[in-house]
Amino acid sequence: MSNIKIDANKAPKPVGLYPHARRVGNLLFLSGIGPRDPKTDGVPGTTLSKSGNYTAFDFAAQCRSVFDNVKLVLEASGAKWENLVDVTVFLTDMKRDFHTYNEIYAEYFKDNMPCRTTLGIDSLPTPICIELKCIAVVE
Repeated sequence: MSNIKIDANKAPKPVGLYPHARRVGNLLFLSGIGPRDPKTDGVPGTTLSKSGNYTAFDFAAQCRSVFDNVKLVLEASGAKWENLVDVTVFLTDMKRDFHTYNEIYAEYFKDNMPCRTTLGIDSLPTPICIELKCIAVVE
């Protein structure tokens, strides 16, 4: 069975030593995907202080950017949005952000309903509020 590492040139660069995705047989495993802009490396809708703390952010903009980045990795891997079968969501503030996330998720996934798990966590390795970990089937 083949085991292929995939680096998506159009997606934001990983923040560590890992590929964007890895294909094993007909399964595609995406590494954690955040909302960073692939061109600027900035976080959409986010303003940071000199010390790196949030001074303002737009969570909805981060959600949309995460979904766009997942699409970029899927496309680079030969897959489509409709091929997603499992999505794990990490939110740094479940109470504040879940409702907005759930509404935007429903827009993007109205025609494809993969399994989903949503976790509230303390932090992510960069100043973002959301990250997705996905599995897709590649035909």
